[in-house]
Amino acid sequence: MSKQLLHTPEGVRDIYGGEYARKLYVENRLHESLRLYGYEDIQTPTFEFFDVFSREIGTTPSKELYKFFDKEGNTLVLRPDFTPSIARCAAKYFCEEQVPLRFSYMGNTFTNTSNLQGKLKEVTQMGAELIGEPCVEADAELISLVVHALLGVGLKRFQVSIGEVEYFKGLCEEAGLDEETEMDLRACISGKNYFAAQELLEERNVADPYRERLLKVANMFGDMCSLDEAKAMVDNPRSLRAIERLQKLYEVLELYGAADYISFDLGMLSKYRYYTGVIFKAYTYGVGEAIVKGGRYDRLLHQFGKEAPAVGFCAVVDSIMEALSRQKVELPLPEAVRIVTYGADNYQEKLAEVQALRRQGIAAVLTGEAAALGD
Repeated sequence: MSKQLLHTPEGVRDIYGGEYARKLYVENRLHESLRLYGYEDIQTPTFEFFDVFSREIGTTPSKELYKFFDKEGNTLVLRPDFTPSIARCAAKYFCEEQVPLRFSYMGNTFTNTSNLQGKLKEVTQMGAELIGEPCVEADAELISLVVHALLGVGLKRFQVSIGEVEYFKGLCEEAGLDEETEMDLRACISGKNYFAAQELLEERNVADPYRERLLKVANMFGDMCSLDEAKAMVDNPRSLRAIERLQKLYEVLELYGAADYISFDLGMLSKYRYYTGVIFKAYTYGVGEAIVKGGRYDRLLHQFGKEAPAVGFCAVVDSIMEALSRQKVELPLPEAVRIVTYGADNYQEKLAEVQALRRQGIAAVLTGEAAALGD
């Protein structure tokens, strides 16, 4: 027998027993938070046409997609990201809707990364998308929901870091950067690679005042004081509007009682190019990567034929599970299954006992005495 028959491919794994019971608990708690905020479940296909995740959409790079063909020769991909799928669905079935749409989802995503570094290629995500609301209050609703959901699963020590794509774009515009330089610089700054960013700006002959400001963005993180510093550094209207929106956002988050979990990072720039404004990530102890990622994507639905602003987030369930484990947070597990054994002369009596337990909502198994002994 081939050893491959007993093993999973690299980057995926089996989940069972107590671990799966804990995962279900976390999923249920996250789902309850989504429900309390008024988000309704939606389910999209596990695979879609390649165009839904193309370069023009601005999602996962093509080389990281699992691609295959159907019988008609169409290129299909396993979804790497839910947001474009939700956008497609909203544009198709809710194209005439003018009222805000609130969707929640859960499912697995697939990313064909070559350099794993311990990362899974298949992960479970839960998330929310608010479509049709351009206001800062909508941004605050989603970020407050993230805080509520993480507290709900048992995490206490976490931080939601908030950035603004428009601030960076305003600086690039002010400096006269072309699109290629902007994208290259964005990759350097999002990776916190200060020296690569400095070298790039020198190579592209960016003038000193602008070069200094663009490099300073990489280290602009902290509390409200960092926003004041960022505001004083720019003159262009685009960046100033971005800072003013973040200041207003913080005020609304204070009303939600979520401000203690908030920090700002203007050097945070997502690899997803469809984000257009506020972006945010939640971090906690014991996990190197963000456990929640989200942001505003006001032009994405236009790609699918619907003009609507939107904001959303996804929570990576597997990463939240890892954080809970590392922080030794105890999760309530369901009661163990009751084992009821019967002999040759009491089957009817024991069956009635098991049925009574099940009517009470207690899991029970009826097994013969020989089976219970392992004979």
